[in-house]
Amino acid sequence: MIIFHDQRCLEYAAFGHPERPERIARTAPLLKDRHPDWEWRQPHVATDNELLRVHSSDHLATIKIAAHDFDADTPAYPNIYKHALGSAGAALDAARAALADQRAFSLMRPPGHHATRNRALGFCYFNNIAIAALDALANRVERVGIWDFDAHHGNGTEGIVAHNPRIAFTSVHQFPAYPGTGAKSFGNITNYPVAPYTPRARHVDIVERALQNLLEFNPNLLLVSAGFDAYSGDPLVQMTLEQEDFAKFGEWLRKVDVPTAAILEGGYSDELPELIDAFLSAWNG
Repeated sequence: MIIFHDQRCLEYAAFGHPERPERIARTAPLLKDRHPDWEWRQPHVATDNELLRVHSSDHLATIKIAAHDFDADTPAYPNIYKHALGSAGAALDAARAALADQRAFSLMRPPGHHATRNRALGFCYFNNIAIAALDALANRVERVGIWDFDAHHGNGTEGIVAHNPRIAFTSVHQFPAYPGTGAKSFGNITNYPVAPYTPRARHVDIVERALQNLLEFNPNLLLVSAGFDAYSGDPLVQMTLEQEDFAKFGEWLRKVDVPTAAILEGGYSDELPELIDAFLSAWNG
């Protein structure tokens, strides 16, 4: 297992904000202690050209200036452009490592799947997974599948990849919940809205069905928006998954014969390090 991580992603924070440095600061040492054989790599800083496959030049300029908060959930932190470039670079590196037949995980912040082509949204500034997907397509990968099991709908990813015949996107998420999208499927987009407090076994079955249906697309690369906020103890939603369910997701990935990279999205409970470890340990085998 290769972990792409840069501790500089801990250098921004807002008091009381759920997307806080401790999410990563507590996870990295736990993984290093339990898995001394895993490889840790410093990610590269994404270039403007890599981002411009997904985002407009106006959007890049807006994030760079960061003159005011982007919305109530997405502050204009000092140097957020630099931090967001690092997170996007880690997603790119994880996808490229997967294509070199290595399991790879991006342990970075900020997350990305709510960011649209022209807007920072929901803790997200650049859409990391879409950037990695379009980079792969530009470098001789024919088809990319995106499996998003974060508790919130990946609206930004959906909007960016919609109608692209070389990408299949599937999202399992609470509905209704933020951001209020993801109720319908169309074209290359398959959404699985899950009601609050859906029984745990049913939720797990839906996530598995989403993965199996995605694999029928025969992707050459599988990218995972790995959000851990569907955990029963997460403060932002009303879902029912437990630690062993995320381990099950990892077990499924271990059996998938497709190059795979996972990118951290949400997860705001104190148990996040344990949830990530369960997922990665089962995936690594």
